[in-house]
Amino acid sequence: MRPSVDSGSSLPSRPVLVGVLAVALIAISFAAILVRLADAPGVVVAFYRMLIAGVVLLPVTIRSIRRTPIRGTALWLTIAAGALLALHFATWITSLSYTSIAASVTLVATTPLWVALIAWLALGIAPTLGVMIGVVLAVAGAAVIGFSDMGGASNPLLGDALALVAGVAAAGYFLLGRSVQRGGVSLGAYVGSAYGVAAVFLLPLPLLFGHSYLDYPASTFLWVTLLALVPQLVGHTGLNFATRHLNPTLVATLILAEPIGSGILALVFFNELPSTHTLVGAALLLLGLVLTVRASPLNSHASDRDPVPIGDTA
Repeated sequence: MRPSVDSGSSLPSRPVLVGVLAVALIAISFAAILVRLADAPGVVVAFYRMLIAGVVLLPVTIRSIRRTPIRGTALWLTIAAGALLALHFATWITSLSYTSIAASVTLVATTPLWVALIAWLALGIAPTLGVMIGVVLAVAGAAVIGFSDMGGASNPLLGDALALVAGVAAAGYFLLGRSVQRGGVSLGAYVGSAYGVAAVFLLPLPLLFGHSYLDYPASTFLWVTLLALVPQLVGHTGLNFATRHLNPTLVATLILAEPIGSGILALVFFNELPSTHTLVGAALLLLGLVLTVRASPLNSHASDRDPVPIGDTA
Protein backbone atom coordinates (compact mmCIF):
# COMPACT_ATOMS: atom_id res chain seq x y z
CA MET A 1 0.00 0.00 0.00
CA ARG A 2 1.35 3.42 -0.93
CA PRO A 3 0.15 6.79 0.23
CA SER A 4 -0.86 9.13 -2.50
CA VAL A 5 1.94 11.63 -3.05
CA ASP A 6 -0.30 14.26 -4.48
CA SER A 7 -3.21 14.22 -2.12
CA GLY A 8 -5.76 16.96 -2.09
CA SER A 9 -6.72 19.03 0.89
CA SER A 10 -9.80 16.96 1.83
CA LEU A 11 -9.45 14.73 4.87
CA PRO A 12 -8.95 11.06 3.89
CA SER A 13 -11.17 8.45 5.48
CA ARG A 14 -10.18 6.89 8.78
CA PRO A 15 -9.36 3.49 7.23
CA VAL A 16 -7.03 5.18 4.75
CA LEU A 17 -5.21 7.12 7.49
CA VAL A 18 -4.96 4.05 9.72
CA GLY A 19 -3.69 1.96 6.81
CA VAL A 20 -1.09 4.52 5.77
CA LEU A 21 0.15 4.90 9.35
CA ALA A 22 0.34 1.13 9.88
CA VAL A 23 2.34 0.56 6.70
CA ALA A 24 4.58 3.56 7.47
CA LEU A 25 5.36 2.32 10.99
CA ILE A 26 6.21 -1.17 9.74
CA ALA A 27 8.44 0.34 7.05
CA ILE A 28 10.43 2.59 9.39
CA SER A 29 10.95 -0.30 11.82
CA PHE A 30 13.28 -1.84 9.23
CA ALA A 31 15.52 1.25 9.08
CA ALA A 32 17.92 0.37 11.91
CA ILE A 33 18.29 -3.19 10.60
CA LEU A 34 19.08 -2.06 7.05
CA VAL A 35 21.57 0.53 8.35
CA ARG A 36 23.43 -2.17 10.27
CA LEU A 37 23.40 -4.49 7.25
CA ALA A 38 24.76 -1.71 5.02
CA ASP A 39 27.86 -1.58 7.24
CA ALA A 40 29.13 1.80 6.01
CA PRO A 41 29.83 5.18 7.66
CA GLY A 42 26.65 6.90 8.81
CA VAL A 43 27.06 10.02 6.69
CA VAL A 44 27.62 7.88 3.57
CA VAL A 45 24.51 5.81 4.22
CA ALA A 46 22.47 8.95 4.96
CA PHE A 47 23.63 10.64 1.73
CA TYR A 48 22.79 7.71 -0.54
CA ARG A 49 19.50 7.12 1.25
CA MET A 50 18.32 10.63 0.49
CA LEU A 51 19.88 10.74 -3.00
CA ILE A 52 18.16 7.54 -4.10
CA ALA A 53 14.83 8.59 -2.58
CA GLY A 54 15.05 12.00 -4.26
CA VAL A 55 15.91 10.53 -7.66
CA VAL A 56 13.12 7.93 -7.52
CA LEU A 57 10.60 10.65 -6.63
CA LEU A 58 11.94 13.19 -9.15
CA PRO A 59 9.26 12.67 -11.87
CA VAL A 60 6.48 12.94 -9.28
CA THR A 61 8.16 15.96 -7.68
CA ILE A 62 8.40 17.83 -10.99
CA ARG A 63 4.75 17.18 -11.85
CA SER A 64 3.62 18.18 -8.36
CA ILE A 65 5.64 21.41 -8.32
CA ARG A 66 4.02 22.43 -11.60
CA ARG A 67 0.62 22.08 -9.93
CA THR A 68 1.57 23.53 -6.53
CA PRO A 69 4.74 25.64 -6.85
CA ILE A 70 6.87 26.14 -3.75
CA ARG A 71 7.44 29.88 -3.42
CA GLY A 72 8.22 32.54 -0.87
CA THR A 73 8.20 31.49 2.77
CA ALA A 74 7.18 27.94 1.86
CA LEU A 75 10.39 27.60 -0.16
CA TRP A 76 12.58 28.67 2.76
CA LEU A 77 10.73 26.40 5.16
CA THR A 78 11.15 23.48 2.77
CA ILE A 79 14.90 24.15 2.62
CA ALA A 80 15.02 24.33 6.42
CA ALA A 81 13.05 21.08 6.66
CA GLY A 82 15.48 19.39 4.26
CA ALA A 83 18.43 20.60 6.35
CA LEU A 84 16.83 19.21 9.51
CA LEU A 85 16.14 15.92 7.73
CA ALA A 86 19.81 15.74 6.73
CA LEU A 87 20.84 16.42 10.34
CA HIS A 88 18.39 13.79 11.57
CA PHE A 89 19.74 11.01 9.37
CA ALA A 90 23.41 11.98 9.69
CA THR A 91 23.24 11.88 13.48
CA TRP A 92 20.87 8.94 13.89
CA ILE A 93 22.56 6.60 11.39
CA THR A 94 25.95 7.48 12.87
CA SER A 95 24.62 6.74 16.37
CA LEU A 96 24.05 3.10 15.39
CA SER A 97 27.82 2.68 15.06
CA TYR A 98 28.35 3.65 18.70
CA THR A 99 25.37 2.39 20.68
CA SER A 100 22.84 -0.44 20.60
CA ILE A 101 19.84 -0.48 18.28
CA ALA A 102 17.52 -0.54 21.32
CA ALA A 103 19.09 2.56 22.86
CA SER A 104 19.39 4.46 19.57
CA VAL A 105 15.85 3.81 18.36
CA THR A 106 14.35 4.57 21.77
CA LEU A 107 16.21 7.87 22.13
CA VAL A 108 15.43 9.03 18.60
CA ALA A 109 11.78 8.28 19.41
CA THR A 110 11.80 11.25 21.80
CA THR A 111 10.47 13.27 18.84
CA PRO A 112 7.01 13.81 20.44
CA LEU A 113 8.63 15.39 23.48
CA TRP A 114 10.48 17.87 21.30
CA VAL A 115 7.32 18.55 19.28
CA ALA A 116 5.56 19.58 22.50
CA LEU A 117 8.51 21.68 23.70
CA ILE A 118 8.96 23.43 20.34
CA ALA A 119 5.25 24.22 20.31
CA TRP A 120 5.67 25.74 23.78
CA LEU A 121 8.58 27.91 22.66
CA ALA A 122 7.07 28.82 19.28
CA LEU A 123 3.46 29.33 20.36
CA GLY A 124 3.86 30.27 23.99
CA ILE A 125 1.77 27.30 25.14
CA ALA A 126 3.02 26.72 28.70
CA PRO A 127 3.38 23.05 29.67
CA THR A 128 0.79 21.64 32.05
CA LEU A 129 1.64 19.65 35.17
CA GLY A 130 1.12 16.46 33.16
CA VAL A 131 3.64 17.63 30.58
CA MET A 132 6.17 18.46 33.28
CA ILE A 133 5.77 15.00 34.85
CA GLY A 134 6.18 13.43 31.42
CA VAL A 135 9.34 15.44 30.75
CA VAL A 136 10.88 14.38 34.07
CA LEU A 137 10.11 10.71 33.38
CA ALA A 138 11.46 10.94 29.82
CA VAL A 139 14.70 12.58 30.97
CA ALA A 140 15.08 9.98 33.73
CA GLY A 141 14.60 7.20 31.21
CA ALA A 142 17.16 8.72 28.86
CA ALA A 143 19.63 8.99 31.76
CA VAL A 144 19.13 5.32 32.69
CA ILE A 145 19.76 4.28 29.09
CA GLY A 146 22.79 6.53 28.73
CA PHE A 147 24.57 5.55 31.94
CA SER A 148 23.75 1.85 31.73
CA ASP A 149 24.73 1.50 28.07
CA MET A 150 28.38 2.39 28.64
CA GLY A 151 29.83 -1.10 28.43
CA GLY A 152 28.10 -2.72 25.47
CA ALA A 153 29.14 -0.52 22.54
CA SER A 154 32.18 1.34 21.27
CA ASN A 155 31.12 4.79 22.51
CA PRO A 156 27.56 4.55 23.85
CA LEU A 157 27.34 8.04 25.34
CA LEU A 158 28.26 9.59 21.98
CA GLY A 159 25.79 7.31 20.21
CA ASP A 160 23.02 8.15 22.66
CA ALA A 161 23.71 11.90 22.31
CA LEU A 162 23.61 11.66 18.51
CA ALA A 163 20.29 9.79 18.70
CA LEU A 164 18.82 12.54 20.88
CA VAL A 165 19.93 15.22 18.41
CA ALA A 166 18.28 13.17 15.67
CA GLY A 167 15.02 13.17 17.65
CA VAL A 168 15.05 16.96 17.97
CA ALA A 169 15.80 17.40 14.26
CA ALA A 170 12.95 15.07 13.31
CA ALA A 171 10.52 17.14 15.38
CA GLY A 172 11.46 20.31 13.54
CA TYR A 173 11.29 18.51 10.19
CA PHE A 174 7.75 17.22 10.73
CA LEU A 175 6.46 20.53 12.12
CA LEU A 176 7.86 22.49 9.18
CA GLY A 177 6.52 19.93 6.72
CA ARG A 178 3.03 20.21 8.17
CA SER A 179 3.15 24.00 7.82
CA VAL A 180 4.33 23.85 4.21
CA GLN A 181 1.68 21.32 3.19
CA ARG A 182 -1.17 23.06 5.01
CA GLY A 183 -0.09 26.26 3.26
CA GLY A 184 -1.13 24.74 -0.07
CA VAL A 185 1.92 22.74 -1.21
CA SER A 186 1.13 19.15 -2.21
CA LEU A 187 2.76 16.17 -0.53
CA GLY A 188 4.57 15.18 -3.74
CA ALA A 189 6.06 18.64 -4.17
CA TYR A 190 7.11 18.90 -0.52
CA VAL A 191 8.63 15.49 0.19
CA GLY A 192 10.52 15.27 -3.11
CA SER A 193 11.97 18.74 -2.59
CA ALA A 194 12.82 18.10 1.07
CA TYR A 195 14.53 14.79 0.22
CA GLY A 196 16.53 16.50 -2.52
CA VAL A 197 17.58 19.36 -0.22
CA ALA A 198 18.65 16.82 2.41
CA ALA A 199 20.81 15.02 -0.17
CA VAL A 200 22.50 18.32 -1.09
CA PHE A 201 23.30 19.07 2.56
CA LEU A 202 24.63 15.53 3.07
CA LEU A 203 26.73 15.50 -0.12
CA PRO A 204 29.95 17.03 1.32
CA LEU A 205 29.88 15.20 4.66
CA PRO A 206 31.62 11.96 3.57
CA LEU A 207 34.45 14.06 2.12
CA LEU A 208 34.69 16.22 5.24
CA PHE A 209 34.89 13.14 7.48
CA GLY A 210 37.40 11.39 5.21
CA HIS A 211 35.10 8.62 3.93
CA SER A 212 34.98 7.18 0.42
CA TYR A 213 31.87 7.61 -1.71
CA LEU A 214 32.27 4.38 -3.69
CA ASP A 215 34.73 2.01 -1.97
CA TYR A 216 32.09 -0.36 -0.56
CA PRO A 217 30.86 -3.84 -1.53
CA ALA A 218 27.82 -4.21 -3.76
CA SER A 219 25.83 -5.47 -0.79
CA THR A 220 26.17 -2.07 0.89
CA PHE A 221 24.48 -0.32 -2.01
CA LEU A 222 21.78 -3.00 -2.10
CA TRP A 223 20.90 -2.44 1.58
CA VAL A 224 21.04 1.34 1.18
CA THR A 225 18.72 1.13 -1.82
CA LEU A 226 16.24 -0.88 0.24
CA LEU A 227 16.66 1.70 3.00
CA ALA A 228 15.66 4.45 0.57
CA LEU A 229 12.75 2.52 -0.93
CA VAL A 230 11.14 1.07 2.20
CA PRO A 231 11.75 3.18 5.36
CA GLN A 232 12.16 6.42 3.40
CA LEU A 233 9.74 6.39 0.47
CA VAL A 234 7.09 4.22 2.12
CA GLY A 235 7.71 5.06 5.78
CA HIS A 236 8.61 8.75 5.89
CA THR A 237 6.37 9.72 2.99
CA GLY A 238 3.48 7.98 4.74
CA LEU A 239 4.21 9.86 7.96
CA ASN A 240 4.28 13.16 6.08
CA PHE A 241 0.94 12.27 4.50
CA ALA A 242 -0.56 11.61 7.94
CA THR A 243 1.04 14.72 9.46
CA ARG A 244 -0.69 16.89 6.88
CA HIS A 245 -4.12 15.64 7.95
CA LEU A 246 -3.61 14.86 11.66
CA ASN A 247 -2.18 16.60 14.68
CA PRO A 248 1.61 16.22 14.34
CA THR A 249 1.97 15.33 18.01
CA LEU A 250 -0.40 12.40 17.51
CA VAL A 251 1.63 11.14 14.55
CA ALA A 252 4.87 11.59 16.49
CA THR A 253 3.37 9.60 19.36
CA LEU A 254 2.51 6.71 17.08
CA ILE A 255 6.14 6.62 15.97
CA LEU A 256 6.86 5.37 19.50
CA ALA A 257 5.85 1.95 18.18
CA GLU A 258 9.09 1.92 16.14
CA PRO A 259 11.37 0.79 19.02
CA ILE A 260 9.14 -2.24 19.53
CA GLY A 261 9.34 -3.26 15.89
CA SER A 262 13.06 -2.50 15.62
CA GLY A 263 13.79 -4.37 18.84
CA ILE A 264 12.00 -7.47 17.57
CA LEU A 265 13.81 -7.27 14.23
CA ALA A 266 17.18 -6.74 15.98
CA LEU A 267 16.55 -9.91 17.98
CA VAL A 268 15.66 -11.84 14.81
CA PHE A 269 18.50 -10.55 12.59
CA PHE A 270 21.33 -9.96 15.10
CA ASN A 271 20.27 -11.86 18.22
CA GLU A 272 20.69 -8.53 20.02
CA LEU A 273 19.05 -8.61 23.41
CA PRO A 274 18.65 -5.23 25.16
CA SER A 275 20.00 -5.09 28.71
CA THR A 276 17.68 -4.94 31.69
CA HIS A 277 18.72 -1.34 32.34
CA THR A 278 17.98 -0.41 28.74
CA LEU A 279 14.52 -1.96 29.00
CA VAL A 280 13.80 -0.13 32.26
CA GLY A 281 15.06 3.16 30.82
CA ALA A 282 13.07 2.63 27.64
CA ALA A 283 9.91 1.96 29.64
CA LEU A 284 10.39 5.15 31.67
CA LEU A 285 11.18 7.16 28.56
CA LEU A 286 8.19 5.91 26.59
CA LEU A 287 5.88 6.40 29.60
CA GLY A 288 7.13 9.96 29.93
CA LEU A 289 6.57 10.61 26.25
CA VAL A 290 3.03 9.23 26.36
CA LEU A 291 2.19 11.38 29.40
CA THR A 292 3.73 14.44 27.72
CA VAL A 293 1.71 13.96 24.55
CA ARG A 294 -1.55 13.15 26.33
CA ALA A 295 -1.24 16.28 28.47
CA SER A 296 -0.14 18.51 25.59
CA PRO A 297 -2.59 21.25 24.52
CA LEU A 298 -1.73 20.38 20.92
CA ASN A 299 -3.91 17.31 21.24
CA SER A 300 -7.08 19.38 21.62
CA HIS A 301 -9.10 20.15 18.54
CA ALA A 302 -9.31 23.83 19.46
CA SER A 303 -5.57 24.25 19.26
CA ASP A 304 -5.07 22.26 16.07
CA ARG A 305 -3.11 24.89 14.23
CA ASP A 306 0.22 25.01 12.53
CA PRO A 307 3.05 25.46 15.04
CA VAL A 308 4.95 27.48 12.44
CA PRO A 309 2.44 29.39 10.29
CA ILE A 310 3.86 30.28 6.89
CA GLY A 311 1.26 32.70 5.60
CA ASP A 312 1.11 33.20 1.85
CA THR A 313 3.13 30.62 -0.10
CA ALA A 314 3.36 32.82 -3.18
